[in-house]
Amino acid sequence: MSVWSYKGKRVVVAGCFSGMGEATARELVALGAEVHGVDIKESPVPLASFTKIDLRDPASIDAAVEAIGGEIDALFNCAGLPQTFPAIEVMKVNYIGMRYWTEKWLPRIRKGGAIGIITSTAGMGHMLHAREIGELIAIPDFADAVAWAEAHPDLVGDGYAFSKEVSSFWTMLMGTITIKQGVRINCVAPGPTETPMMPDFESVASAKMIDVFIQPINRRSKAVEQAYPLIFLNSDAASFINGHILNVDGGFVGGVMTGQIDIQGSIEKAMASI
Repeated sequence: MSVWSYKGKRVVVAGCFSGMGEATARELVALGAEVHGVDIKESPVPLASFTKIDLRDPASIDAAVEAIGGEIDALFNCAGLPQTFPAIEVMKVNYIGMRYWTEKWLPRIRKGGAIGIITSTAGMGHMLHAREIGELIAIPDFADAVAWAEAHPDLVGDGYAFSKEVSSFWTMLMGTITIKQGVRINCVAPGPTETPMMPDFESVASAKMIDVFIQPINRRSKAVEQAYPLIFLNSDAASFINGHILNVDGGFVGGVMTGQIDIQGSIEKAMASI
């Protein structure tokens, strides 16, 4: 079988209702995978099964894992909340619940399998908060992790950027752990992407501010342009990629890190034009 193929593979996609998760699920179906999806709303994709889930609730996560059951070859974590929701709910869905869900699936992922997570370039500052993130990651219990987040409101902020920082850092850390059972874990960090969530981001930061982060390609991504690299990372073609954050951002992070993009100046210019 081709390393690019998903024929005969059993996979689960979290967040398959819309946006990047829907695009991922739809493409996986086209590639021949047996796709089981979960979300808080039913997916329009013709799936092998759909199960309703609320990542804010451990009991809902437990029930969804049991409902799907069996072993899988790959897990795709595409669910997320924007910062228009309460910060603690954002933390639950984007990191705490996602982690709990992933760890519930880990014993069921076949050797040679993979986990792919959607984070964000909003989490590119994860190393600046490495000590604090390490404290949170060291807490395995769902309720205790929520309590930690509630006790650090200044650090958590609106929940979005910090949850993506933690998810990115956790991906790198878990790469040294999951590989011991033959399972790789990676994430994609998208730049601004046209999904049904975009109006929420624009209501908080404005379209001009968001477009600071589309440099140097100067356009927003399509949802499927994020699905393709995520599907690659979980394929056999990526068998030696593990614990990696793949920036799918048109070159933004590279431009910032090499000094080609003046992010502070760009933000000030955008703010002046609002």
